[in-house]
Parts: sequence; structure tokens; C-alpha cells
Amino acid sequence: MSEHDAETLAGMIEAMGYERTNESEKADLVVLHTCCVREKAESKVLTRIGILKRLKEKNSSFILAVGGCMTQQKSVAKYIKQSFKGVDIIFGTHNIHRFPELLEEVKHRRHAVLEVWDEPDGVRETLPVARSDKTKAYVNIIYGCNNFCTYCIVPYVRGRERSRSVESISEEVKGLLDQGYKDVMLLGQNVNSYGKTLEDRPDFSDLLTHLDTLGDYRLRYMTSHPRDFSGRLIESIANSNNVCEQFHLPLQSGSNNIIKKMHRGYTKESYLEMVDKIYQEFTEPVLTTDIIVGFPGETDEDFEDTLDVVRKARYDLAYTFLYSPREGTPAATMDDQVPQEVKMERFNRLLALQNQISLEKNQAMVGKEYEVLVEGTSKTSDKILTGRTRGGKVINFAGEPSDVRQLRMVEVVGARTWSLQGKIRQGE
Repeated sequence: MSEHDAETLAGMIEAMGYERTNESEKADLVVLHTCCVREKAESKVLTRIGILKRLKEKNSSFILAVGGCMTQQKSVAKYIKQSFKGVDIIFGTHNIHRFPELLEEVKHRRHAVLEVWDEPDGVRETLPVARSDKTKAYVNIIYGCNNFCTYCIVPYVRGRERSRSVESISEEVKGLLDQGYKDVMLLGQNVNSYGKTLEDRPDFSDLLTHLDTLGDYRLRYMTSHPRDFSGRLIESIANSNNVCEQFHLPLQSGSNNIIKKMHRGYTKESYLEMVDKIYQEFTEPVLTTDIIVGFPGETDEDFEDTLDVVRKARYDLAYTFLYSPREGTPAATMDDQVPQEVKMERFNRLLALQNQISLEKNQAMVGKEYEVLVEGTSKTSDKILTGRTRGGKVINFAGEPSDVRQLRMVEVVGARTWSLQGKIRQGE
């Protein structure tokens, strides 16, 4: 979602007459769009600000802007203003559409601007977007989050849920298909909550069913919350032509005790029941997840429950994180914070197990053919192509540059933990 926000910022900036450059030393304007999910990201931003502000010494008209989730935290925004005098614009997530006006104010009045709104002002449509890819595109369907998981800062910096209308989403997707895009990713902190703020209350299944009729393309979504994942949604996906058999179901923990402390709203048993339904309905679904290791109070038994779910769910891929306290969240003040060395030991065990499962699932694909959307060529050779299956698996194979952005049938001939090697079907 932050990547897509950056595309929107780029679209507005380019509409003002700016051209993109990959060399910050040559830039008249640099915008850092930030994330605050993990502390490491914030540290990187502060380091980068310190480096970039030196450019003012070489270019008196240089403008540095910082925005996004990190600066939506008012204490952080004020800290940046006080500690980094070279920052000209500080803005948040709720007023991203105001960036052109803020930029003009700085250019003409030559003074720094800090503008962070407490609440969003509805949903902004028709903002220009400079998309970074010509094959795949992101489309926001819902903003904000109402879940307030105890470890998560997102509801505090993204606001409450606001859904876009089916009509506005449909028009954007139609426009992308007309431009030749072949893969569309629907975005939301919890796409399963889609429609609750709309008058006619369409749900996510209704939206997928409608978008499935717009053309021949790949339709994906990120992220679905297990608490709101339903059998009706599984049926809608099974009956569609375009929705990919790729399921991202963030587990976070396999322990009922920790799930409750996280305020996630499901149980280990109900989660595994959903996984079983997916495997029953689809021949070869791709299942991925998020897991937090070392949440406050996590015992050895709690962690073993997580490993148990990993073994039973057999994820194709798991995004695994060490718990990192975020100021302003309930979990940051909980007792029984897990020592770092214990977190690392558990993290390494989880990683070893998941890597083994990921490799086994990829090896099971060897000898089978898959429809692959070719995304580009290798950095080392334009004769080596890279693409993805409908399930999102990365596959590399020999081909021609003319194959890029095309669908090709590819046989898997080799498997690694994170990728596949393939051979394009003769005559393709």
C-alpha cells in the first residue's frame, strides 16, 4: 500500500512538470514516503534524511519532503521538524492529495511546512498515478483498518476503514485493462472488510464477482484477515475465471493464548479449518502467511503451537518477523517481553522448518506445466526471462525479449526454495 501511495505521489509530482531521476545528487526534489510497521524502517529513514539534507549545500533550491505512516505519528513529525532543519515538507497519510499545494507553498514562500491531519477526509478519487510497472498494477479498494491488533500501529496512522465504491474500482480496473495491464492486485489492510462503509453494503465476494466479468486478466488481493475469511469467498474464487488461486492468510501465531492477546479474533482450530477448506476446493492452491515470533508472553508451548500450524498448513511461503514493540500500541507496554536471544532461537527454528516445506512444495511442481505471465528479463541476460504462475510463484526460463508481458506455458524443470527453473513449451 505504501508502494502504491508512492506511485500516486509520483503521478501528482509529474503532473506538476517534474521528471524522475535515479540520482539524488541531480534532483531538485526528493520525497521519502515512509513506513512505520517496524522500528528498523524508521531508523533507515532518519539516516537517509541526514544524508539528503546535505544536498542543500550544493543546490539552494533543493526541496526535501518526508511523508507517510511514520510522519502520521505527530510526535515523530515534530521530532523530524526540530531535529532535521533541512526537511522542507512533512505530511501524513491522510493528506497525501494535498502534496502539490504544500510543494507550491514551499517553493514560493521558502519556508518549511508541517501538515499532518488527525483524520482522513473521505476517499479521494481520480488522483494521477505514475505506475512503476507496465504489466502489474495496484488498485486500492479500502483504506484504513478497524481491527486494532495489539501489536499494530496501522489503524493509528491509516485511520478507520473507508471503502471505495464498486463503480470507481471497476472504472480504474477497466482503464488498466485498456492500457494492456494483465495482473491487478487489489489492496487493503483487510480486504475482507470491504463494503461495510458503503450504503448498499456490497461485500468482498460481490466485488470479486463483478471484477471477474471485466476481461481476461489475473486478479489478486492483499491482505485478507482470517477472522473475516468465509466459505462464500472461497466459493466465489473457485467459480471465477480471473481470481488467482493464491491465498495470503496471516497467521501471526498458532497459539490460542497469543492469538487472543493479539486481538486477532480467531483460534488455531478455526484457522486450520479454513486452510482445510481451501485445500479441499482447489487442486494446487498457493498459501502464504505472516508470522510474528516472540510476542510478549510467548512461551515454548505457544511457539510449538505455531510450528504445529506451519506443519499442517504447509505454506508455500511465510513472511516471518521478530516481534518489535511499536510505541503507542498496547503490546508495547505488556509484561513478559521475550528476550532477544530467545526470539532469535525460535525464529531460526521456524525459518528452517518453513524453508524445508517451501522447497518440498516447489519440488512437487517439477515436471508440471504452468501458465506464466512473463514480467521481464534477467539483469544478466536478455535471453533469461522471469515470470510468475497464477499462484505467484517466481519462475526463470530461457526465452526472447518479445515474450515479456505475454502468457507462456512453461514446464518446471528445477526447484529452489524461493524460485523455480523452467523450459518454455515448444511452439509457444
